[in-house]
Amino acid sequence: MGRASGRRLAASVCAERITMALKEARPAGLTTKQLVTSTGLTISQVRSGLLYIRTTAAMANLTPLTWTRAEGWKLSLERAEWAAFVRAVSTQACTRMDRLMTSTIGPWAALMPDDDDVQLILDQITGVRAALIVLSRDAAN
Repeated sequence: MGRASGRRLAASVCAERITMALKEARPAGLTTKQLVTSTGLTISQVRSGLLYIRTTAAMANLTPLTWTRAEGWKLSLERAEWAAFVRAVSTQACTRMDRLMTSTIGPWAALMPDDDDVQLILDQITGVRAALIVLSRDAAN
């Protein structure tokens, strides 16, 4: 398959190529660089295709997509891998919430303790963070 650079391909077309490459690689995964090589897509097209899979195709085709640093992208058939990915993403999201709290929301709340908006945001972020902590610990159960 020739290099697709210079041509605009629909994200769905890129996703189809990536899906085929990942299915052929099973049970192993492929790094982004390996996906570029195996599909003939550019790095930008691979990213576009992965985004399409994550937002549309994975649910439509019931093909869970996971990623690990060690194995890259996978269309895994293993529940344990799905749970591990959910835990990893939940932990990452919780870290981002913590940083948002300490960098912006906390100081805002301290400077304006009577601001209804910041109190609502604080309550909502605290709830989201609590849910993420539960997910990061219990996704395997």
